[in-house]
Amino acid sequence: MAIDIKNYRKKVGKRKPNINLVPFIDILFTLLIFLVVTSSFGATSVDDATDSGGTGKPNMTDSSGDQEYYLIPVAGLQKVTVNGVDMSSEISGNAIGVHSKVMDQGDIQIKTQSHEIIIKTPPGMSPQEAVRSPENQ
Repeated sequence: MAIDIKNYRKKVGKRKPNINLVPFIDILFTLLIFLVVTSSFGATSVDDATDSGGTGKPNMTDSSGDQEYYLIPVAGLQKVTVNGVDMSSEISGNAIGVHSKVMDQGDIQIKTQSHEIIIKTPPGMSPQEAVRSPENQ
């Protein structure tokens, strides 16, 4: 008896592959359970967040480094206003240097859509002291 190879190839070519996903899902869940069980999760202290008063500003001790001015870059920065005074002349390379005292005790609003920064300094600080050009630092 002869084997009809052409009909066999047509029959095999029309078959759809039958993929069983159950073993894959079993292995996936086993790995997921293993990772969850062996992971360690650390909780942060809630007391530290409530002690700062909840203002959202960094504490004096939170600043890292000993720089007097910190660079604030904003893409396409066009205007900087300090206590209502236009200090846009201090912009260099889409950035401005802001005094660390302003960052700790003042208020800084960055408006990216209008490409401007609005700064309110702490009492007793002049606008010229609050910001500087990054080139002059």
